[in-house]
Amino acid sequence: MKRVLGKGYVRLVDVMGSDLTVVNAARVSYAKASDSLNERDIKLIKFLAREGHTSPFRHAIAQFEIYAPLMVARQWWKYVVGSSHQEATGDSLEAWNESSRRYITEEPTFYIPQRDEWRTAPENSKQGSGKKVDDHIIADAATFQLERYVAQGIKLYENAMKAGIAPEQARLFLPAYGMYVRWYWTASLQSVCHFLDQRLEHDAQKEIQEYAKAILELIKPHFPVSVEELL
Repeated sequence: MKRVLGKGYVRLVDVMGSDLTVVNAARVSYAKASDSLNERDIKLIKFLAREGHTSPFRHAIAQFEIYAPLMVARQWWKYVVGSSHQEATGDSLEAWNESSRRYITEEPTFYIPQRDEWRTAPENSKQGSGKKVDDHIIADAATFQLERYVAQGIKLYENAMKAGIAPEQARLFLPAYGMYVRWYWTASLQSVCHFLDQRLEHDAQKEIQEYAKAILELIKPHFPVSVEELL
């Protein structure tokens, strides 16, 4: 398990396959298979990745448990939806199941950036962020105000449930974007690497970059050749 953004984390739950899975999926059309990965197999993986023959990479699967602020989860989910509709790659073989406050009332947990974690708006773009906020007064005020806002939301949420309001409606009082949510993400090796290719880029949101780094660290030991070639 890899800790990310304070109380967040990524956990690799399960893995199906290896680099050898990719090789044998590609060779099945010739009724051939390898028992162990060799140099010829590695050359085949490199060829498949280089030439965009992606279907063999979809025979290997990874499942993760992720705990992240909602702002990260929703950006991640938009990627999943977009990825599954790529005509060039076909079905990316993904599944997403998320915890719901309709059914659980675990203590709300929030991501609150500390003083040295606030970033300025970018100078030449409508999205993303710039350098760190240098003005300590502004940064301290932002952290303090967010902490106070979260505390007020939690109090209103708890009061609503004590008054008899259904949890699925009481959650409306909770500040949304910084609240941690938990989900399972199951995806093919191709899809995981496509996610990494996009979210490890320097212009991706910093918070999701940190989760992508954790995903990479967990998945690469299981598919060292394929991950290296696909990224």
